[in-house]
Amino acid sequence: MRLSISKSKNATLFYIIKSTYIDKKHSTKIVEKLGTLEEVKVKAGNKDPYLWAKEYAEELTIKEKEGTRTVIKSYSQNKLIPKNFIINYNVGYLFLQKIYYNLKLNEICTAISDKYQFKFDLNDILSKLIYGRIIFPSSKLKTLEDSNKFLEKPNFEYQHIVRALEKICLESDFIQSQLYKNSCDFKPRNNKVLYYDLTNFFFEIEQEDDLRKYGVSKEHRPNPIIQFGLFIDGDGIPLCCDINPGNTNENTTLKPLEKKIIDDFNLSQIVVCTDAGLASFANRKFNNTNTRKFITTQSIKQLKEELKTWALEKTGWKIPNFPNKSIDISELNKNEELANKWKDIIFYKEKWIKTDKELEQRIIVTFSLKYKHYQENIRQSQINRAQKLIDSNPKKIGKPKQNDFKRFISTIVTTDEGEIAKNNTYSINQSVIDEEAKYDGYYAVCTNLEDDAKDIVKVNHRRWEIEESFRIMKTEFKSRPTYLAREDRIKAHFLTCFLALVIYRYLEKELEEKHTAPEIIETLQNMNLTLKDGDYIPNYARTELTDLLHEKFGFRTDYEIITEKNIKKICKQSKI
Repeated sequence: MRLSISKSKNATLFYIIKSTYIDKKHSTKIVEKLGTLEEVKVKAGNKDPYLWAKEYAEELTIKEKEGTRTVIKSYSQNKLIPKNFIINYNVGYLFLQKIYYNLKLNEICTAISDKYQFKFDLNDILSKLIYGRIIFPSSKLKTLEDSNKFLEKPNFEYQHIVRALEKICLESDFIQSQLYKNSCDFKPRNNKVLYYDLTNFFFEIEQEDDLRKYGVSKEHRPNPIIQFGLFIDGDGIPLCCDINPGNTNENTTLKPLEKKIIDDFNLSQIVVCTDAGLASFANRKFNNTNTRKFITTQSIKQLKEELKTWALEKTGWKIPNFPNKSIDISELNKNEELANKWKDIIFYKEKWIKTDKELEQRIIVTFSLKYKHYQENIRQSQINRAQKLIDSNPKKIGKPKQNDFKRFISTIVTTDEGEIAKNNTYSINQSVIDEEAKYDGYYAVCTNLEDDAKDIVKVNHRRWEIEESFRIMKTEFKSRPTYLAREDRIKAHFLTCFLALVIYRYLEKELEEKHTAPEIIETLQNMNLTLKDGDYIPNYARTELTDLLHEKFGFRTDYEIITEKNIKKICKQSKI
């Protein structure tokens, strides 16, 4: 800061000014108006007014460096804000940026840029696509526009995004394998147990092509889809992903991606955990080695009659930590005191079965009163909906889908004499209810592990994290529908969504998993600073979550005013 003196015919005015750089343009701003020469003489007392003013400017400079200077901003009711000038800047992305650079994605971009020798800034493009996918999810063009709301504005054009997507697709394997290596340096990876699952994403088109094919949509949409396969580690951090045509048999997607993990990530001793839909004999056999094992959900309904009878038998159930003791679970329905005592216990039974000369596996069946009551409540809610539809609008009763509440509705289309009835008769089908109720509370897995049954069940229980990852991608990240046509750009789009998911999951871990995804993302979206004369003023609510963010990442953006110099320090700190 320095002293500036303005002389006119009528007065001599004293100002404290400082240099500023806004949008890379040099300027000066008035920090404080000291007044006329006569007013400064009063403030200076016995000192020379010019010397006092210079010393005062030096004192303010020291205070600013120490962060103790009180700043006064003036606003005018008659002064318009500058045209086409953004005054609000998002700083929520800085927390994502810290993780981005800890994972050394910038170095990955440098390696790719050196390989292809293009001149646009791939690191700037990829980082903005990732931050935008989490904070302002939208199209690529809109992401470019929204990136201007960040403190650090984008240094590229839309044509550069399109060209970058082509290279990102080409280098997908390199990006994922290098990211895994960097992530191991950043935080230890729980890579002994890997979870795999598959979902699909729809496109609002009618004509399919080589990648976007008509297939079984998980959202029951009549549009071409692509299959998105995802591996996550034992802590829920995404490991790698792959894209397949929409009509691909999901059971065939596991082995190619797992082989890639084994080769590129140098992982050999792993346990692969999947749901029943990916539990083909070929997949189980592939992971039936000395170093690779499997845990997969098993449908009790699809077991052979002999095994099904054994699984549903009320006797022979073991209690965790008391393997030599067994109980008859039918007693839980007869004895309320006993049921209350064991309401939180997961009972189990197990046996080894051999379905093939080369594959011997162990089936573990569990029973839980909590799970039983949960299933009963869900079904009763569906039965109530079915009865309401029968009573109010039976014309809407069509062919039921799997797990649809309409499956409980029985339709009678003939009279007692066998003739076609004039009007259909509808009622609740009690036999369907009774059949489903037989399986309430039961759950089964198959594995070739010899570990304790309760530990295997505990590992399998964490499969919910991969389902949650898909929900975050589809809901919070708005990854669908995708308005891209070329195959390489579509694959690059989903890779950026995968990278965004990795960074978000690490952010979640830093925050000790105390907050939900909508809460975290909304907080990041709202963390804005207002620019006034080169300084920044927070205009968001300070909360327990914002305090936790600042505490974990080592910088603060919630002081009453932040100088331009300190903002630059924060931006620099987020890249270390």
